[in-house]
Amino acid sequence: MILVTGGLGFLGSHIAISLITKGHDIVIVDNLSNSNLQILKRLEYIAQKYIAFVKVDLRNTPALIKVLESYPITAVIHAAGFKSLAESVIKPLEYYNANVSCIMSLFRAMQQTGIRTCIYLSSLQVYGRSSLNLTEDTVINYAYDNPYIRSQQMVEQIIQDTFITDNEWKITILRVGNVVGAFEHAILGEMIPPFPKNIVSLALQASIGIRENIELKRCSSTQDFTVERSFVHVLDLCSAVEQSLKWLSLQSHILEIFNIGGYTLSIIGLIQVIENVTGQKINAISHAYDNFHELAQIGTQSIKAKESLSWQAKRTIQQMISDQWQFYNQVLNGR
Repeated sequence: MILVTGGLGFLGSHIAISLITKGHDIVIVDNLSNSNLQILKRLEYIAQKYIAFVKVDLRNTPALIKVLESYPITAVIHAAGFKSLAESVIKPLEYYNANVSCIMSLFRAMQQTGIRTCIYLSSLQVYGRSSLNLTEDTVINYAYDNPYIRSQQMVEQIIQDTFITDNEWKITILRVGNVVGAFEHAILGEMIPPFPKNIVSLALQASIGIRENIELKRCSSTQDFTVERSFVHVLDLCSAVEQSLKWLSLQSHILEIFNIGGYTLSIIGLIQVIENVTGQKINAISHAYDNFHELAQIGTQSIKAKESLSWQAKRTIQQMISDQWQFYNQVLNGR
């Protein structure tokens, strides 16, 4: 049985249903801070069966230990956490508390209950460097001054320090690009809040007239002056998790890092794809200068994942946007 933390969030819910469709039994834990029980109902509708769910804050170590002791859990997929670079600048304490405290509590609970297999979803941003060819050997820039990125760097260091204390640990860290898309047939996807934190959700709101425009920063050292990012379909990410589980089952005492990226393009290029998919013109205005500095380019070729996990991104950026757009319309229509 596999525990999925943050299992009712966007990434966690798709990983959960993907594991179920592959025959795995799962337990979901979530504190519902960025999700709701409607997602659980959707998961059970797709799976056509009851799914074990426990509402718990991962920072509550005793409660988490009880969950781990109540089920025959053999592996943990850690998908919980805060992920907005811009918001972390405004709320640094919340990001350190959520991301760093959660991993410490989770690994303490795993140690106490004898569970030693974990897949952690990190970010390509963790390198703190601008490049479209990031590799697992790229040296991490610990001087980059963003609380979210620093919290991810701390989390990875905690994982690495813990790994060397016990020769039974088997861990993969997946450093992931920007995740977009939705599950097949538009019955599961990202629930867009009134005030989204990512560009795709903002642009989709603009496409249907919920907002008049979106603001873009045009101050990067790229061809069109907007940042360039690697986008990966959520179902391709699920595939990477599945391949990691299979790979870990054949290993002993290992900690391995894999970059998981997909299709790379600029934010202007992304907006053009969204316009093509939705058939609506998006009014993009220049963002006023602020103190939040973004890395110009974040991308990877995922060569190591291809070689070791037999994984590569299959879905195009057009399919990512089309799937998310279809799900968004379903939600707006009350489905």
